[in-house]
Amino acid sequence: MIVAMQDHATEENIQHVIERMVELGFNVHRTTGEIQTILAGVGTPSHFDVNEFKVLTGVQDAYRISSPYKLAGRGFRPEGTKITFPNGVVVGNEEVVVMAGPCSVESRAQILDSAKKVKAAGAKFLRGGAFKPRSSPYSFQGMGLEGLKLLREVADETGLLVITEVMEISQIEVMLPYIDCFQIGARNMQNFNLLRELGHVRKPCLLKRGIAATIEEVLLSAEYILSGGNYDLMLCERGVRTFETYTRNTMDISAIPVLKKLTHLPVLGDPSHGVGIRDLVPPMALAAVAAGADGLLMEMHPDPEKAMSDGAQSLYPEQLEKLMAQLRKLAPVVGRKIA
Repeated sequence: MIVAMQDHATEENIQHVIERMVELGFNVHRTTGEIQTILAGVGTPSHFDVNEFKVLTGVQDAYRISSPYKLAGRGFRPEGTKITFPNGVVVGNEEVVVMAGPCSVESRAQILDSAKKVKAAGAKFLRGGAFKPRSSPYSFQGMGLEGLKLLREVADETGLLVITEVMEISQIEVMLPYIDCFQIGARNMQNFNLLRELGHVRKPCLLKRGIAATIEEVLLSAEYILSGGNYDLMLCERGVRTFETYTRNTMDISAIPVLKKLTHLPVLGDPSHGVGIRDLVPPMALAAVAAGADGLLMEMHPDPEKAMSDGAQSLYPEQLEKLMAQLRKLAPVVGRKIA
């Protein structure tokens, strides 16, 4: 159930409604927007009359939630979620935020060079894997804790934020001091134990769509994190597996406007994994922004031919610079901007 409070509702009015919802057996999630407070009641009370809440003092409207996802639906935050990071960067606002960097941290020299080039291009986040989930056990698995330390060191040196992938529950505490945002990869989109734990962490998360996941399944996975009280969550379209073999995946651009309609959460696009071919990344990045993406997650390596992972889909530094220039021209056309 959603209870939308009037903009002039007092704290006493709000608490009275919360108490009544709790009495009925609801788990109440509260969000305060720019105009009004929204109360989302999650749970399965034996019986309740939604009309009872419509007449309570300070209530503007109350209605049942018909979708299986309660907190991810746009009704929980009609104005949309904006995630503010420590340095003032906001995801979900007018600006399209770009996150770029190599697939994995390979050395201090490599990640520092990457950070400088990412910063020069105008991106706000440095991406790079310290723990790498690889299809083959013989492939490079990442530098682990040492990679996390390098990410934090060079990000602080260049004024960037850090986003990197978490693979399992045991890594959460290890990663917390070094990162600004957890990335949940496609393989872990339905790792519900991991999602539950991330719901208890007060650190932003980016959840990628699974390789065969429907949009409803993405939103239900998001619900696991939101239900734990962590509302700083972004979704990411990174392509799905189809019968097409020319590209690594089939990037579902249509998922971006669909998600923007259904959820209040910011939606990003990852064209690098979406197509897996370097020269196809820029047009898909432009398409994602045109479709309404709040940000982009892309791979860029100073020397892709020598990359230890995903070199074929990693942009050259000059390609990233050119793409950023194109994005700055496109963004105003769709009512957005690029820093």
